[in-house]
Amino acid sequence: MSGRDPFRQPRRIRRGAALTLLFTSVLVAGAATGALPQADRKSPPDEAGSAASAGHHAAVTRAAEEALADGKSPMEAAKRAVSRSGDRWGAVYSEGEYEEFEDALDGQYTGVGLWARSERNGRIAVTKVRAGSPAAAAGIRPGDLLRSVDGRPADGRPVTEVVSLLRGDAIDAPAGTTVRLGLERGTRAWTETLRRTQLSTDSVTVRQVTGPVTVIRVATFTKGSGDQIRKALRQAPPGGVVLDLRGNSGGLVTEAVTAASAFLDGGLVATYGVDGEQRVLHAEPGGDTTRPLVVLVDGGTMSAAELLTGALQDRGRALVVGSRTFGKGSVQMPSRLPDGSVAELTVGHYRTPSGRGVDGRGITPDLEADEGALQRAESVLRGLATPS
Repeated sequence: MSGRDPFRQPRRIRRGAALTLLFTSVLVAGAATGALPQADRKSPPDEAGSAASAGHHAAVTRAAEEALADGKSPMEAAKRAVSRSGDRWGAVYSEGEYEEFEDALDGQYTGVGLWARSERNGRIAVTKVRAGSPAAAAGIRPGDLLRSVDGRPADGRPVTEVVSLLRGDAIDAPAGTTVRLGLERGTRAWTETLRRTQLSTDSVTVRQVTGPVTVIRVATFTKGSGDQIRKALRQAPPGGVVLDLRGNSGGLVTEAVTAASAFLDGGLVATYGVDGEQRVLHAEPGGDTTRPLVVLVDGGTMSAAELLTGALQDRGRALVVGSRTFGKGSVQMPSRLPDGSVAELTVGHYRTPSGRGVDGRGITPDLEADEGALQRAESVLRGLATPS
């Protein structure tokens, strides 16, 4: 992929690891891991050693080093160390997995067209199915449980490991290879064999609805999403806008900040802490602050999408409609382990402009709506856009 995101800077920060947000819901066979401004996820992270997170990373790195010295798997030792740490969002990736997850954020991935997340009971649930994908052709639906991948149980595994199995990372599986899924829906249990294919994320879609309303739907914040939202806003006819973030699992935080800049005239978007040190994210000036705006959310709205929602709500720029968001607002930092694998460990949390914490709490809409939420949002906008 040519070109560079102007918000993304090289990973070498005082020889420390780059900051990221790790999102619980991932594009199955294409992760939705997102990066804060310091990160360039196209480059491998530096070795562990950041002063900001040395203590947290040291135990995992030490476990990996000891395993290597004993002729054992550093990656497996690191996974056990992360599990013992109680870090809910911590994860360990192979070098190949990490690079492929980054590729997904560039808008392309090899997979079967599923989005999924780990439920609190450890089960893996399908949250979204891409239209026209192998998963859609097989009749898989949101809400189905993914019980196994090629015979390996999915229950209790970190969702990142399930992603790896679906992608076939261990064998570097290309498009055209097959994967067998064990699925459950209510009392029905069955298996499906799907063929992996090359997919694009198509993260931003735009449509007009009856009346002066433009709906901008953002599935994930991949590279270029923020500029796509800006362009859609500039080209929209006069009237209100629904920013539909339902089921948005997150993505690149830099793109969420660019999206915020489309609707704000500068100012604070979020703060985030790294081991007690507070840092800030600001919108660029010059956004459209005049159009009526409704942000549509649900329980699948996560992380970078929650960061954007909280900023627009706190700044009084948008009315938020829907149901409470997921509640993922922690900051992870990746570091390279001795065998080239990558550990991402929690080092802090972000807050909305008013100082609200999101992690474990989510964002409460201004107007609760479940069934017919989009219609409710459109009705609200028509009222706001109609001259009195």
